[in-house]
Amino acid sequence: MEINMNTQNKAQNALEDIKVSSKLKIATLWASFMFLYIYVDYFALYMPGKIEGILAGKIFKFDISYVFLLIALISVTIPALMIFLSVALPAKVSRWANIIIAAVYIPYTLFNLTGEAWVHMVFGAVVEVALLCLIIWYAWKWPSSSY
Repeated sequence: MEINMNTQNKAQNALEDIKVSSKLKIATLWASFMFLYIYVDYFALYMPGKIEGILAGKIFKFDISYVFLLIALISVTIPALMIFLSVALPAKVSRWANIIIAAVYIPYTLFNLTGEAWVHMVFGAVVEVALLCLIIWYAWKWPSSSY
């Protein structure tokens, strides 16, 4: 009886890898991307002259307007929604949506480095692009038996 109890305790305490669905892997990659995406912009506010530029109505070379802010919000909304949509959409639709949207966000992420790019921005962009590439990879390698 004692041997059986020890075996049971070991089984309960053992590290175990569980199979994680492609949908969940991709959704968590989008969540990681979103944290970086937001924080890189947030930390940019600490750069000298940024707040003054914002108060003067400019970001980089762009005027801050309702159109600019709408575009900025859309650019944040799409990956934020992809966290949910990666799980909620049918597998085949989710696969292609993830491939296409992540592929579009790679050049968009790199475009954000134009102008004055500090090391934190470059580091953030490199990690963001790596996460987007992983999203494309997992979506591309998604087992066809899932859909």
